[in-house]
Amino acid sequence: MKRIPAAVRKLLRDEQGAATAEYAIATMAAVGFAGLLVVIMRSDEVRGLLTDIIRTALSIPG
Repeated sequence: MKRIPAAVRKLLRDEQGAATAEYAIATMAAVGFAGLLVVIMRSDEVRGLLTDIIRTALSIPG
């Protein structure tokens, strides 16, 4: 069996940059979710529902 050089073993164990990659993936997921929300919010039906909810919340019963 061939022995792996120490420098190669060190590179394989090195996790430098792993957190950055995780942040990049999380950021891309957040951007995708935000894009989906924008598409949903542009719908006239959803806009009307939200407007009604806000009007109801801000109205003073009496």
